[in-house]
Amino acid sequence: MNHESDYYSKIDKLSQIARGLLDIHNAGRIHKDIHSGNILYYNDNFPYISDLGMCQPANNENQSVKQEGIYGVLPYMAPEVLRGYQYTKASDIYSFGIMMNEYISEETPYNNIPHNHALAIKICKGLRPNIFEYTPKLLADLITNCWDAKAENRPTAKELYQTLINKYNDRYEDSDTESQVNGYNDKIKLNRTSEKRSNNIQTHPQAIYTSRLLNFKNLPEPVNSDSECFDCQLDELDLLEINQDEENNTE
Repeated sequence: MNHESDYYSKIDKLSQIARGLLDIHNAGRIHKDIHSGNILYYNDNFPYISDLGMCQPANNENQSVKQEGIYGVLPYMAPEVLRGYQYTKASDIYSFGIMMNEYISEETPYNNIPHNHALAIKICKGLRPNIFEYTPKLLADLITNCWDAKAENRPTAKELYQTLINKYNDRYEDSDTESQVNGYNDKIKLNRTSEKRSNNIQTHPQAIYTSRLLNFKNLPEPVNSDSECFDCQLDELDLLEINQDEENNTE
């Protein structure tokens, strides 16, 4: 995605992507592989969802996937899918939420840790990417709703599109959040400048952002984090817990 844009330009593009997802769902289909790498731009300005090769009819939504595993990009996959359940319209919405946060925060999800069984465990336990501190509340709430651990709590593609397009259309009358938007634009520009001056931001060598076959066993029941701050940093106790879980699952 092209991140060199301000807040309302991003809302415009996100609403267009949401409209594309709504069209897919209205056709009775599920995309199954929503992530930033599958968003392409026509004339560098008009986004559309690509790679429909995995797209399938929206049926048998509650059945388990066969033993061969699941296919996708781990950071964008809903926890119920990681646990072996079929992709659904709601799992597309989860993926959109991760992608939307990436676009708003300008930070690739989980770029500093391996994308492995350990990460799948933590996602099921409520781990989510950071929401940029200066993201206006309406967008932060929408992102959080999209990646709710309970699929039934996530908005529909229609609700997602309507929220985004209304936000964009009301931009000249949205005086209550004007300071938030200005604060966001200022801080995101500052972050861009800081990143260009720093060589400390590196993607972990085991952070994989291409679709691949995954097959995780014994993942916990998905829950939401009890923290108000979603943080993709793992402390030492988390790492010890994850390593133990991985050892148990390989026995």
